[in-house]
Amino acid sequence: MSFLNGKVAIITGGSRGIGRGIVKLFVEHGANVAFTYSSSSKAAIELENELSSNIPKVKSYQSNAADFKAAENLTSSVIEDFGKIDILINNAGITKDNLLMRMSEEDFDKVIEVNLKSVFNMTKAVQRFMLKQRYGSIINMSSVVGVKGNAGQANYAASKAGVIGFSKSVALELGSRNIRCNVIAPGFIETEMTSELDEEIVAKWRSAIPLKRGGSPIDVANACVFLASDLSSYITGQTLHVDGGMLT
Repeated sequence: MSFLNGKVAIITGGSRGIGRGIVKLFVEHGANVAFTYSSSSKAAIELENELSSNIPKVKSYQSNAADFKAAENLTSSVIEDFGKIDILINNAGITKDNLLMRMSEEDFDKVIEVNLKSVFNMTKAVQRFMLKQRYGSIINMSSVVGVKGNAGQANYAASKAGVIGFSKSVALELGSRNIRCNVIAPGFIETEMTSELDEEIVAKWRSAIPLKRGGSPIDVANACVFLASDLSSYITGQTLHVDGGMLT
């Protein structure tokens, strides 16, 4: 069963990892997808070509979501190419981990800019189109770290906690126009990045998770399908933890 037939979605950071998984599953569910990448053009083109045989339309855009004007330009391009925007998934993000005593101001500012300011930029850009059509679902990617914190990630935790507060406020502001805004907080999700970590460290992390395994991008993508579709039409302002029970 397809839950997103005919919907148009923007997915930031869609060329790799969790974002790639979301793009692929949304296409499987009948959505037309515009996804962004910042520098991984090869991965973006490969994904676009892989999905080009599908009936839904898929197009990649190089865009810096942390830049307000770039977010506006992207949104206008998607409207021109697809005709509307039903779903926004703010997935783009970076880490620059270090203990606070060693963390530079530049590394703090950059993580806030990419992980939090980009959510403001993209939400601000799409809301005027969603307000006109009186419909929309906005999904913002936080993290288990944004809920419980983590040593060595003060910048990342601050950015992801900010995403939750921002999303709750947007849900209150836009709910009367039938625009929903929710958050997904992934736990330990195994991607190409985590495959480069020491296996002993990964095994230790898995053992600390109640389900005794790391998550996969499809686990997060399934949650996105639920929150993007009419299956969740009476859910807004919520944070859905996709973490195998880490915060239980």
